[in-house]
Amino acid sequence: MIQIVNSQALPFEQELSDSMERATSIALNMLGAPRAVVSAALVDDERIRELNRQYRGIDKPTDVLSFAAREGEQLHSGRKGEYLGDIAISLETAARQADEFGHSLSRELAFLTVHGVLHLLGYDHMVPEDEKEMRALQNKIMQRAGLSVKGE
Repeated sequence: MIQIVNSQALPFEQELSDSMERATSIALNMLGAPRAVVSAALVDDERIRELNRQYRGIDKPTDVLSFAAREGEQLHSGRKGEYLGDIAISLETAARQADEFGHSLSRELAFLTVHGVLHLLGYDHMVPEDEKEMRALQNKIMQRAGLSVKGE
């Protein structure tokens, strides 16, 4: 389950929320955490830049940041409502990226949400082998959600 908080000024329609919820549900089910809870904050570029600077030492906006509640700890997926952590997504950056890649904002938000959920579950892309595994898993989840893009 995902709890979405819209903390920015751009329009945010139900279709976008539905896409994020569907992608999260599929990801959590596929990864053995069907009852887990994720919080997602939709923010603007200014806010995500502040977060990126504060937590990663990078003074520029990014698309998504993840903050795991139990970093390095075992997930107890049998617990109903287990809280995995927070995801912050810049809706401004997501909209730009959707335009750049030629797909919908709905698809881009779903992808960024899946990316964030994977980070909350301990996946990373710092080394090539891990990046390949994470990318394949993202693509499989997006395909199952009916949101894959040609060539993925």
